[in-house]
Amino acid sequence: MKKYQPIDLSAIKTYPINSRDNKVNIEEHFAGSLRPGMSFSCFVEALPRLLGADSLRGVVDAIVKAHSAGRPVVFAMGGHVIKCGLQPVIRGLIEAGVITAVVMNGSAAIHDFEVSLTGKTSEDVGAVLHSGDFGFAEETGAGMNSALAEGLPRGLGYGRAIAEAIVTRQHPFADYSVLATCLKHDIPVTVHVAVGTDIIHQHPQADGAVTGEMSYRDFRLLAAVVADLSGGVWLNVGSAVLLPEVFLKALSVAQNLGHHVEGFTTANFDMLQHYRPLQNVVKRPTTGSGRGFSITGHHEINIPLLALAVLDRLGEKS
Repeated sequence: MKKYQPIDLSAIKTYPINSRDNKVNIEEHFAGSLRPGMSFSCFVEALPRLLGADSLRGVVDAIVKAHSAGRPVVFAMGGHVIKCGLQPVIRGLIEAGVITAVVMNGSAAIHDFEVSLTGKTSEDVGAVLHSGDFGFAEETGAGMNSALAEGLPRGLGYGRAIAEAIVTRQHPFADYSVLATCLKHDIPVTVHVAVGTDIIHQHPQADGAVTGEMSYRDFRLLAAVVADLSGGVWLNVGSAVLLPEVFLKALSVAQNLGHHVEGFTTANFDMLQHYRPLQNVVKRPTTGSGRGFSITGHHEINIPLLALAVLDRLGEKS
């Protein structure tokens, strides 16, 4: 066996610290001073100009720029965003004309429907799974499946059909529905599902042909939204697989048809950064032009921070 002796460090070469390039310096990157009673806009400006804080400001800049130029800002969300109680925040951005289209997966639509109907959602899965009760709330399954069936001959898509059902059936908490808010302000709202992933697929009223057709109509509508995304913003919030895949395919359709979508900004907000949002939202779509951001953290904190930062900036501009 070779015998090693501790290396002699006496001949090590050093250099003056002021000759070194550094990634962080107090003039450009450090946080500003915080003080009681400071305005929110001053607080945002006081955040360090590094990493997540700088990414958040970058997304705010992109949204404000897109809004000012009349370009789309698309908010794509998974179900957890609704379960975090963020409907009033999202509604505020829609009412301000900031969000111009909303995209949901099936679970987001279900939670939104239940909130509009009862003011409550999110059952305790572990407590009822083994009893065979998970996902079998009558009003959810029958209500949503019947809304889809009624919307089919009228030429509606999934999102519009559920939104109209919430409004026409006079759900008592419709003011808390993102779907109903989109209907009220006449902006596109699309829902994209995989058959078997949602509790309403377990119900006897479910019809795979109806579900597939309604979601496919929404895919085609989404492709039209994405075809107009140049100079706009795509926000993926809390969808790790389905919506990043749908977005990539819609973008591919738009490019194939000659729309040349470019120069847009994307951002992925999630509690963990997953492979598909990173590739299909942040990196691949912005290759060559545009910019992608990854912001990690809890939706119930980051989305209100984003929303108020945008509204503050727009208020200052006006």
